[in-house]
Amino acid sequence: MLKISQAVIVEGRYDKLKLSNFLDTLIIETNGFGIYKDKEKLKFIRKLAKERGIIILTDSDHSGFQIRNYIASGIPKEKIKHIYIPDIYGKEKRKNNPSKEGKLGVEGMSEELLLRLFENAGVSSQKVTADDPVTKYDLFEMGFSGTPDAKENRKKLLQSLDLPEFLSTNSLLSYINSSMTRERFIKLCHEL
Repeated sequence: MLKISQAVIVEGRYDKLKLSNFLDTLIIETNGFGIYKDKEKLKFIRKLAKERGIIILTDSDHSGFQIRNYIASGIPKEKIKHIYIPDIYGKEKRKNNPSKEGKLGVEGMSEELLLRLFENAGVSSQKVTADDPVTKYDLFEMGFSGTPDAKENRKKLLQSLDLPEFLSTNSLLSYINSSMTRERFIKLCHEL
C-alpha cells in the first residue's frame, strides 16, 4: 500500500476503485465532465491543492485531457503533479465495447504499471496518517453518523472544515486523518 500526502483526482468511480486497491490517500472523482457543473467540488479540489497538493490522473483520451486542463487551470503549477497513462488500446473488462478512441482508461491499467507511473512521477510513500486515526465508530460516537441528529451535526462539521456536503464518510475520514491529529479533531468536535 502506497501512502501519499497528495490527493489524487480521477475521472470516475471505477478509476477510484482501482487506485483504492494500492493507494492510501484521498481520491476524488470528477464524475467525468460533471466537474464542469460542480463548482463546489472544483472549489474543494482547489482547497486540497493549496493544503497538500494534488495528483491528476485522467484517461489518455481527448476527454481526459480536457478534464485535466480544466482542473489544472487556476491552480499553481507547483501544487499539481500530472501522471499520464500510456496509450494502450483495448477494452475494459466491465464494458461491452471499447471507448470511442479505443484506448484503455485508468481502470484498465495494471496495478504494477500504475505504481511505476507514480514512482516515475516522484511520488513516494510518506507517513500521512496518525498512529491513532479517527474511525467510523468515532464518527458514530460523536453523533456524525447513525444518530437522529447525524445529518445536521455532519453538515456543521463539514462547514467548519470548509468541506463540500457531497463528501462521503470514507472521504471525510481520509481527509481528517491526513489533515489533523485525533486530538485536534476531538477538540474541533467539542467546539461545535
